[in-house]
Amino acid sequence: MSNTLFTRDFTLVITGQIISLFGNAIIRFALPLYLLNQTGSSALFGTVTALAFIPSILLSPVGGIIADRINKRTIMVVLDFFTALIIAAFALLLSSVDFVTLITVTLMLLYGIASAYQPSVSASIPALVKPDYYVQANSVINTINSFSSLIGPILGGILYSFYGLMPLLWISTACFFLSAVMEIFIH
Repeated sequence: MSNTLFTRDFTLVITGQIISLFGNAIIRFALPLYLLNQTGSSALFGTVTALAFIPSILLSPVGGIIADRINKRTIMVVLDFFTALIIAAFALLLSSVDFVTLITVTLMLLYGIASAYQPSVSASIPALVKPDYYVQANSVINTINSFSSLIGPILGGILYSFYGLMPLLWISTACFFLSAVMEIFIH
């Protein structure tokens, strides 16, 4: 470990986190927006959005336990590959499956993944930086998390309005895949 906060491995984790958190926030905003545009039903929009939070509520307490027991890099890689797979499957199934059910299931999975991903990133800090940098590393991770929660939906709305849903889905799939591949190289 070097005498700096931004070691090679910490930089890979941070870059992967930026891609994952922003990508997840963008997609989680664009999918309900697509649902609202297609159905015009604010009641359906609200119901699906509320249902999407259920896995997050259920998995948040478990995420930390899993992060303590399983290799953090493995968790991040698997969750990013799984997210890429989910979004690609959504894009391929959109025209052939009931899109309300598809959006609901996809959002539930994405919210569940987000609640499991973050504890593994936080728990990886002691393996990535020296103890003198724990506070700064936590600060960087929390700042990225906060920015993604704030800016992700804004970007999701802008990108969705300019390009539509399908390009956003395929770009997100590629980004999550890239993030997972990049995280494989964390020591």
